Amino acid sequence: MEKNNHYDGVYLPYIIKWGKITGWLGILLSFGPALVLAVIYKLVPPVSAIITAFIAIASAAGINWVVEPISYFPIVGVPGTYMAFITGNISNLRIPAAAVSQNVAGVEPGTKEGTIIATLGMAISVIVNIVILALGVFAGAAILESLPESVVVSFNYLLPALFGAIFVQFALKKLKLAPIALGIALALTFALKGGVFSFLPGNPTYIVTLGAVFGTIGIGTALYKKKLI
Repeated sequence: MEKNNHYDGVYLPYIIKWGKITGWLGILLSFGPALVLAVIYKLVPPVSAIITAFIAIASAAGINWVVEPISYFPIVGVPGTYMAFITGNISNLRIPAAAVSQNVAGVEPGTKEGTIIATLGMAISVIVNIVILALGVFAGAAILESLPESVVVSFNYLLPALFGAIFVQFALKKLKLAPIALGIALALTFALKGGVFSFLPGNPTYIVTLGAVFGTIGIGTALYKKKLI
């Protein structure tokens, strides 16, 4: 009970406070160069150009603004959500680090213990990421140039392999739900390639993520209520 009180009464308020501060600071720094150009150098693009650019970006990635926080929150919780969206590389680095950390520690996602372990795992991934990026900036180009072309081409398969490993890890915990999630994703992918969703605005690849996430949540909830899983 004392641990729960400390988590809810001390830890979370502290995280939320600094999460908001760093989040707003991140927004300010992101728009900093544009603000400098606008305020100091008076370089402001036409409103029509800004709207056009926003629509182009929103049509391609706007769905992620809704899907990603909802789909990642059960894994990383409040602290991990703040950390993930301020550091980036969420799906290809932060979430895998959180998932592996929880698996090694033997804690369940969505629990208070799981949230803390996920945060620790993600924090380490941020530190390692910064170190690797620093090395890459200074030595990355030289290393890549010395590698055989076949090795360089194989890097294109790293992300699919990573996603596959993550899926298997979670599938082993929810064997009855895994085929449902995979089936929805495959069905939507084939439908997308067949032009079924061509009527949707922008690049409708987001329909796969949207359908797989919310479709699995809906079917899983229904099966739980019927006590089938």
